[in-house]
Amino acid sequence: MDSNSSKNNAGRLSEPGRVHSRFASLAAAEYGLSSAAAPATHQPEKEIRLVSEAQGGMDRSCHQEVFTVGEGEHLDITFIVLPGTSAEIPVTVDITGPGAEVELKGIYLSSGTDNVTFDITMNHHVGGSVSRQLFNGLATDKAKCAFNGKIIVAQDAQKTEAYQENHNIVLSDDATVDTKPQLEIYADDVKCSHGATVGKLNEDEQFYMRSRGIPEDEAKVLQMISFVAPVLAGIEDEELTARIENAIRSL
Repeated sequence: MDSNSSKNNAGRLSEPGRVHSRFASLAAAEYGLSSAAAPATHQPEKEIRLVSEAQGGMDRSCHQEVFTVGEGEHLDITFIVLPGTSAEIPVTVDITGPGAEVELKGIYLSSGTDNVTFDITMNHHVGGSVSRQLFNGLATDKAKCAFNGKIIVAQDAQKTEAYQENHNIVLSDDATVDTKPQLEIYADDVKCSHGATVGKLNEDEQFYMRSRGIPEDEAKVLQMISFVAPVLAGIEDEELTARIENAIRSL
């Protein structure tokens, strides 16, 4: 599948940076559009940046994606899941060389009876590498979301830096979010952290904006856009950014 044909599928790629051709069908594979039964393994050439988008009408169980990131290489992936999408998204990253950097980010906007699960495993096999994860989700109606994230630092992987954050806002009483960040650290000279939050929109912020003449519905939209802004800021595709903001307004 070439890059043009992959953009016509429900999982589409935006290319803000140099992307090696073997990644052209990545988004399609991630969301179960590939017929491959075995885990797909990818090796970046110095720098890979991808924005992978899933949108309405999808209901997929995906095969495992495995990325190997070697010395001095940089892998940067942003996952976007729009309303009307149910998907299981399993991703494993194997860091095998010093100086490697990995950034995984995601926005998921779930409504109706959407069911979205991220399973992320970050393996630091060697030291001197950095990984960062940031996933922010909004769930409403009867949507179900789950984030299962594990960072594993091997015994010899000294000087590793690994960070993982998952933040969620629940917009209805029937929506549910289950978040399980995990650390397995076998080295003693590392900087690692993980955190997760599940909450609701801040009513004090809404009151403040309403006191300044902003209607309640617009105040809530501004709160939601602000919530996903740390991920949204890294997306250079203006059309995709506009689609995300419009999707937030529909929640």
